[in-house]
Amino acid sequence: MLLQRIQQLFIDSADFKYQCAQSMGNNTESAVQAVFSCLTNGGKIMVAGMGATQPLAFYTAALLLGRFERERPELAALALGAHSGNGFDSQGIAREVRALGVSEDLLLVISSKGAEAALVAAVDAAHERDMTVVALVGGANPELVQSLHDTDVAVCVPSEQTSRIHEVMMMVLHCVCDGVDIQLLGDGQ
Repeated sequence: MLLQRIQQLFIDSADFKYQCAQSMGNNTESAVQAVFSCLTNGGKIMVAGMGATQPLAFYTAALLLGRFERERPELAALALGAHSGNGFDSQGIAREVRALGVSEDLLLVISSKGAEAALVAAVDAAHERDMTVVALVGGANPELVQSLHDTDVAVCVPSEQTSRIHEVMMMVLHCVCDGVDIQLLGDGQ
């Protein structure tokens, strides 16, 4: 019985990713282009998440700074939130954006539900600095997306199930890193 459940979870995950490839492909491509444009115009990628998405932010910054699937020059990327004090300060990440961000930079926010006040404040701080924002969010009607400007990119995972949201977020972040690498290095492996 347990083996069947495990196999069904794999099947459900694959099916949901397939559906998302269709519905999220265009916005994911826009996110790749925004990140690539920022990097090739001398900007840096500032990545922020909270709770379960904070490790995704650190992981993504590490992939951009170091490497994804193959060697390439380092890219300017940093994860925010490590220096935000005790973790209860809703302005901590926004302070980092205001202190470190300039108009050439891009803020990539990752949020399972899109309602964290600290991430909304970080988006507002990025807009104060005339930065582009890419928001990778889950849920049906994320508050964070409502604070985006027309020049920003929202990539919304159409689910309320946290495990599915995180699985697809990881896929989108890998697509972003791969898309940047392809544009920088070509598609030769």
